[in-house]
Parts: sequence; structure tokens; C-alpha cells
Amino acid sequence: MTSDDIRAQLTQAGLDAEALSGLINAAIAEDLAGGVDVTTVATVPGEQRSRLDLVARAPGVVAGIPVAGLVFENVAAGAGNPIEITQVRQDGEAVVVRDVLLTIRGNTRDLLTAERTALNLLCHLSGVATETAKWAVALSGSRTRVRDTRKTTPLLRSLEKYAVRCGGGVNHRMALSDAALVKDNHVVAAGGVAAAFEAVRRSFPGVPVEVEVDSLDQLDEVVAAGADLVLLDNFTPEQMSQAVSRVGGRVLLEASGGLTLSDAAAVSATGVDYVAVGALTHSAPVLDIGADLESI
Repeated sequence: MTSDDIRAQLTQAGLDAEALSGLINAAIAEDLAGGVDVTTVATVPGEQRSRLDLVARAPGVVAGIPVAGLVFENVAAGAGNPIEITQVRQDGEAVVVRDVLLTIRGNTRDLLTAERTALNLLCHLSGVATETAKWAVALSGSRTRVRDTRKTTPLLRSLEKYAVRCGGGVNHRMALSDAALVKDNHVVAAGGVAAAFEAVRRSFPGVPVEVEVDSLDQLDEVVAAGADLVLLDNFTPEQMSQAVSRVGGRVLLEASGGLTLSDAAAVSATGVDYVAVGALTHSAPVLDIGADLESI
């Protein structure tokens, strides 16, 4: 797999390959802190070549394999050394313990210097995908889909939201400019939920508007005003069912508010369209993935 192959794959996944390359270079620079990998330089001959396998140490759903490949590509390119990258598994696939995900052959110093940055990204993104997949499975057979939020790691949003897609979830807005989400503080500032909605619609007529409500009365108000999607904040399953009945399919409904996997069945049974889960990105544990080196 060449550098062009990696970048094409990232672009097809909806990621900005050039921006990601810059992020990776910044992460590598952070790791080196203006110096060199002193342990590797001291213990590894400069011309030594090795094979490095990235291997699953736990079962899960993987995301970020080409991202990890780009880390190794960038380090090798910076050192002026050739590298051979073989992608064994695909993002979005379920893996089990001892599955090889990516194999890299190259200068040993390059491999060891890139290893931690590559694993940091791959383990985190695979953790997000794995957590999302649990929700996707729990909601299967219903109309309800799991969505992420903007509770993402600064500068990693596009990657984390990509990982959500790999796990079978769908994305909420990517940025504040993509769509409007009128929440409680906007309502307070505007003087009411309908007033806040109308202000957004007037100022940005082409932008989709979602409105957060905390009561059925507020729901009626924003549906009548013309909201595209309504966020049901901390509704009980019974209240969600009432909301679904009251809107009669006129708007999309999203349940939110500290929901966990144990709530999935009850929430999906209400017929809401989405469940918003911030924990997909802000609290997902990493998927354990290791790196095994062998001299060649």
C-alpha cells in the first residue's frame, strides 16, 4: 500500500488526508520534543530493517487502520527511508484477539519512533468504533439509530466521528455552522423556545434547526413553529412514546440525557429516530492493540 493508496482511502472515508497528515506530523513532533528517540537511536543500528505487526489484543471493531499507516509513512518519509505497508484488515470490521491489522516493513528506527503515535490513534478510534457497535447491536431491529455529539477531543473530531460511522452509528453536525441546535441557554437568552427557533430560522433560513425541549408542551410549540428535528432532553421512555404519538412523523425525534446501553431496548421501543450518546466519543475505552517487531 503506497502513500497515494492511503490518502485515497482516507479521502474516500470522508477525511481530509492533508489535514490529517499535518495533525500526525504535529503529534510526532510532540513525541520527539525537538530531539530524537534516544532509546531507539542508542539500541538500534541505523540501517537495520524489521517487520512490525499491529495486532489486536482484545475483540472489537477497528477504525483508523489507514490513519496508523499514514503515521508510519510520514515518519519514514521524513527520514528518507523506504517503507512497505500492508493493510490486513479493514476499518469497520470486527476482530478477535491475535488478528493482525496492519503490517509494516521498514527501517527499524522509523517503525519504533512511529509506533506509539500510530497506536494512540488506532486504539482510541477503535475504542470509539467498538463502543458505537455495542449501541448499533442493541438498537438493531428498530428504527432508532445511535448518533454522536460535539463532545469530542479537540482537533480529533473528524476522526472520532469517522470511527462512529465505522461502528455503525450516524453523525450529528460536524461543526457549529452545519446546523442549529437550540438548547436551554439559547432559550433563556432569546426569551422562549419558539422565539429562539424563529430567530435562527430568520437569520439562517437554509440551515437545519434542531430544538431541545424538556416537556411535551414545548414539543408542541416547536413542532408548530416548524422545527426539523426535536431533541427530547431527559424524557422517560413513556414520555418519548407520547412524543412520538403527538408528532405523528411530522418531525424527527432524538432522545438524549445520560442514556446507557441498558436503556437501549426501552428507548428504541418508543419509536424515536435517534438516540444521542456523548459517551461514544468522550468516554469510550481504548481497544487494546499492540505492536510486535521482528527483524528481517
